[in-house]
Amino acid sequence: MVDNSGSIRWLEQLSNRDVPLVGGKNASLGEMVGTLKAEGIRVPDGFATTSEAYRRFLAGNGLDGKISEYIRLFQQGDASLAATGDAIRKLIRRGRWPGDIADEIVDAYRELGRRCGRYEVDVAVRSSATAEDLPEASFAGQQETFLNITGEEELLDACRKCYASLFTDRAISYREHHGFDHLQVALSIGVQKMVRSDLAGAGVMFSIDTETGFPDVVVIDAAWGLGENVVQGAVNPDSYTVFKPLLTWPGLRPILQKRLGTKEKKMVYGRGGSHATRNTDTPAGERHAFVLSDDEVLQLARWATAIERHYDKPMDMEWAKDGNTGELYIVQARPETVQSRREAGVLKSYTLQEKGTVLLTGLSIGEAIAAGPVQVIKSASEIERFVEGNILVTGMTDPDWVPIMKKAAGIITDHGGRTSHAAIVSRELGIAAVVGTDRGTSELKDGQEVTLSCAEGEVGKIYQGLLKFRAEELSLDQLPEIRTRIMMNIASPAAAFRWWRLPCRGIGLARMEFIINGIIKAHPMALVHYDRLEDKEARQRIRELTRHYDDKCEYFVDQLAQGIATIAASQYPEPVIVRMSDFKTNEYAELIGGRQFEFAEENPMLGFRGASRYYSDRYREGFALECAAIRRVRETIGLSNVIVMIPFCRSLQEADKVLAVMAEEGLERGKQGLEVYVMVEIPSNVVLAEQFAERFDGFSIGSNDLTQLTLGVDRDSAILKELFDERDPAVMALIRQAIAAANRTGTKIGICGQAPSDHPEFAAFLVEAGIDSISLNPDSVIGVIRRVAEVEKRLGG
Repeated sequence: MVDNSGSIRWLEQLSNRDVPLVGGKNASLGEMVGTLKAEGIRVPDGFATTSEAYRRFLAGNGLDGKISEYIRLFQQGDASLAATGDAIRKLIRRGRWPGDIADEIVDAYRELGRRCGRYEVDVAVRSSATAEDLPEASFAGQQETFLNITGEEELLDACRKCYASLFTDRAISYREHHGFDHLQVALSIGVQKMVRSDLAGAGVMFSIDTETGFPDVVVIDAAWGLGENVVQGAVNPDSYTVFKPLLTWPGLRPILQKRLGTKEKKMVYGRGGSHATRNTDTPAGERHAFVLSDDEVLQLARWATAIERHYDKPMDMEWAKDGNTGELYIVQARPETVQSRREAGVLKSYTLQEKGTVLLTGLSIGEAIAAGPVQVIKSASEIERFVEGNILVTGMTDPDWVPIMKKAAGIITDHGGRTSHAAIVSRELGIAAVVGTDRGTSELKDGQEVTLSCAEGEVGKIYQGLLKFRAEELSLDQLPEIRTRIMMNIASPAAAFRWWRLPCRGIGLARMEFIINGIIKAHPMALVHYDRLEDKEARQRIRELTRHYDDKCEYFVDQLAQGIATIAASQYPEPVIVRMSDFKTNEYAELIGGRQFEFAEENPMLGFRGASRYYSDRYREGFALECAAIRRVRETIGLSNVIVMIPFCRSLQEADKVLAVMAEEGLERGKQGLEVYVMVEIPSNVVLAEQFAERFDGFSIGSNDLTQLTLGVDRDSAILKELFDERDPAVMALIRQAIAAANRTGTKIGICGQAPSDHPEFAAFLVEAGIDSISLNPDSVIGVIRRVAEVEKRLGG
């Protein structure tokens, strides 16, 4: 800790031990300057005023007693919050600087100019509260930040405004709520050389997934211009997700997801004085371009990981890119305060129990569901009329909105990303929110009943009406150890991170067709042969989908790879079994542009599906794109835990053809550790199981198709549904036969289906038969683990 005398400390003099002297933000900046330079992390040069300078400012102007009196009147109910805050802020803004403090600030400013080679250097002026026990990152943004401040008088005025911002209405309210003594909290001011991100971009990043608490990713938000628009939630930013465990591996580029934001506005330098910054419309070219290159994304992610490692806790950081030099900087770092404090032993799960009409979509915040009447509030001046229990709909929020956010059943905003104010506070309050809907305030009306769902992955949905939903708590405490590997079935990449806390050992079924249908939407052959596409509407829709890609096939490969990688990262390094596409012809035809490349079949369930498509000239080029996506996930991103699975492989000859095509596309079984599994879902797979085991590394029993083809029952027939039962003796005999063959040949075998969770006796049968793994829907995992433990104990006894 440095000596407390004097009013100024340079950042390089500070460390985390100096929180009482300069507040958490400034102490953290000093800590990074002093300890993380070796990691290549850049922090803009600057200095901080001390807490003693603040106290001397108040004493020199005789303000302590006056502030105490205003607070006393407010606490007694004799003055409103608004009147109290306004009166105190005016007192502080009119205060005069004690001569020696002003001289020290000006001298430090001049020295900063000399260091930067500028006479009047442009600076950022930020507030940093100094109470050691004040959770500063909580309810972020209570005090003010002033950007592009130039000149000595402007700086001194901005510093006074920072002091005054300690008594904003929201700050007073927060301290009252948490029982802090207003005069025990002091303020330090951080003054740093501006990073010219007005000529480039800036944003926020977390070293943890902010929605699920998944610890192995860095999430980055970015927008053009100064970073305040991202912090305030005034724009829908670009977002990037990076997988931390592979960041240090040479040659890998572990970017799991890139999402282009609309970035409607950007904040740039203004004319100076009271107009230091201004918002402008973002040019179309920038709106349609990513703010960061892949190399910059990876650099920021490495910095985030280094900062997290140094602090030994998940971190919330702000970054900026200088448009003159192209260099990246960290301008703030503080502990993440929501996910890192969640109770580890309980997983709360929400499930919609009925379908509805989707009115709007945006980014889901949290994982809850809420329902109620809409109340549109467009301005902070209207917040007094908000009715507790309503769904708050607004353009964006700032800290002034916190009092009514606490009363809302759910929150919907037009603007903002996952690091916006609305997102941060909603997480802290545990309230479901959907941000960045673009048109919530124009589409939704007061009193309209809606259901707000954040339980379906990263896309939050607003449904018409009050839908039924279920909320339940799953206890993860004292689960027994079992021999059988319990895995999960995951369809949507957006849901993968939700379940990371479950004690699963991999993913037994990731369905590629869900990514194609839900995210890509276009038929792969329509992308390969776009120039031959006859359907004009389909051509227009594909052109819109692929507008950010020079190559339409690259759109398919990139989007599919991102989806698979997100699923694979959620369980890394445990195995993740990705089934190649298994649409039927009628389902493929429903994809955009699909009708031209498919044909009508009497019985698609038994038709041109699965393995038969992969080597056929009718789909071979589409399968090549699927293979390219798998290669990118395994070799470029580095998720070598991905196992490929071939569905509906009717014969040994078909198996050989598929494996040969895969090898031609760079996916050779055994090369670079690639394992290839096959679905056991046709009686021929069981009858010839030992020969199939010579060609594949593992089996996965598909009980639905195996039941259908063993009993001759259409699984979609309503009139025959009583006959469709995986527990039929014939089906169970085939399953037992397949497990026995796999055990004889040393081939791994599992099952991916709902039967083990629906029927306790079926799970017991599988364990008794010697199955290696059971893959389930996530909400069934806890119950089946307990059930399997009982069976294993009985067998062991």
